[in-house]
Amino acid sequence: MSTIPRNLRESVRMAYSAAANDPGAKHPFPVGSAFARDLGYPQELLSRIPNDSVEAFAGVSNVPIQAPLREGLAVLDLGCGAGLDSLVAAERVGPTGRVVGIDFSASMLDRAKRSAKRCGHPHVAFVRASAEQIPLLDSSIDVALVNGIFNLNPFREDIFGELGRVVRPGGHVYGAELILQSPLPESLQAGSANWFS
Repeated sequence: MSTIPRNLRESVRMAYSAAANDPGAKHPFPVGSAFARDLGYPQELLSRIPNDSVEAFAGVSNVPIQAPLREGLAVLDLGCGAGLDSLVAAERVGPTGRVVGIDFSASMLDRAKRSAKRCGHPHVAFVRASAEQIPLLDSSIDVALVNGIFNLNPFREDIFGELGRVVRPGGHVYGAELILQSPLPESLQAGSANWFS
């Protein structure tokens, strides 16, 4: 891995870990329950999820609400952060399903694990790993949820390759990402200072 991608990954990890450690502080992206409501997560659903996960939510859409999840499915939440989407998915797939949340921030995963324990969801597991090296067996997932990680990882082709490997034939990937509506100024188009370059 060259220096620029390594620096980018570390700066992103540090920013998301900071959001986990102090969600109420100022961050370079929106965080928390009001933001989740703005994205379409119903308040009655957020009220059932422990605050550890809701207050540090930092996705870009309501992917687990939109995805057609049903009981018994195996779900991957790639870039799970504090676990909000994983816990929403766990409710939807029920105890006969399973959910694996993967993230690279230990601080975010600590929140996710505490929330899963409080919810009493033994069918949810959280694992620290990178998105381009998913520690799951081939064809072991029915549905993958990806809520805003592609702009934050310079190894997008590897991520898509891994998703193709772990999602079973006929399975689905539901993702959301920020999209630029106009080109970035030339001064911002390259380098580790801008996460979207």
